[in-house]
Amino acid sequence: MEQNVITAVLLPVALGVIMLGLGLSLKIEDFKRVIVYPKAVAIGLACQMLILPAACLGIAHAFDLPPELAVGLMLLAASPGGATANLFSHLAKGDVALNITLTAVNSVLSLITLPLIVNFSLEHFMGEGKSIPLQFGKVIQVVAIVLVPVFIGMAIRSKKPSVAERLEKPVKILSAVFLLLVIGSAIANERDKLGTFFKAVGPACLAFNLASLFIGYVVPRVFRVEKRQAVAIGMEIGIHNGTLAIAIASSPQLLNNPMMAIPAAIYSLIMFFTAGAFGWFSARNSERSERQAEA
Repeated sequence: MEQNVITAVLLPVALGVIMLGLGLSLKIEDFKRVIVYPKAVAIGLACQMLILPAACLGIAHAFDLPPELAVGLMLLAASPGGATANLFSHLAKGDVALNITLTAVNSVLSLITLPLIVNFSLEHFMGEGKSIPLQFGKVIQVVAIVLVPVFIGMAIRSKKPSVAERLEKPVKILSAVFLLLVIGSAIANERDKLGTFFKAVGPACLAFNLASLFIGYVVPRVFRVEKRQAVAIGMEIGIHNGTLAIAIASSPQLLNNPMMAIPAAIYSLIMFFTAGAFGWFSARNSERSERQAEA
């Protein structure tokens, strides 16, 4: 993917719109819910920030991914969940309030964890001296692209809730359009190698996606987190913010390596089918449980 209007302009704008949409759905109370759901939030964050990167590292080695694709998959593992997880959680009868809380907290914490995981991956897969110094300017750029639109959205919702409600639907539609454009551009610009890339990283993306959903649901259940919350955590961890990963990989101001965006693009296509199947089974089981309780 050459440095052009897509990487220089569309990616930051797309990410800004998507994060604005996320902010329009958030309130200060969403952060305060950490006190309400301390166990579920702690387990969800542990799965996201500790277990998932370790599982991703194992999958990258198990499938013997080329270094740049392995770093791209690790970048995806380090990226937080997004607003799409909230929608899937709702359809699967999960605890959407917990999703929103995890998204809010994880988006802030990822400013620290994401550079650490990416730098570790660069050193581990690409050799010594390949890590990127955590320069103050780059941190500010990530904050500007990721958090500023979120805070603007939250401010609009806090000060002008009626405006936020009117904006929420069109911004969601615009976000979906941008998401498709970003994924499409990432794939189209490497279309000559798409078959090779899919063969190289597609099975690893599928394995990582299934592992994410499995970890997100099963680990909380092992620790006796109730089912609706486990479904929410499963969706939060299984549906990564692929747009953020693509933007960081492709942006000339950040990693500037379009090949690292390929795993996120392929994963973003796969996850809709796997998350949809997981949500359908979860909703069906919930309905069955409700009927048995009423009987």
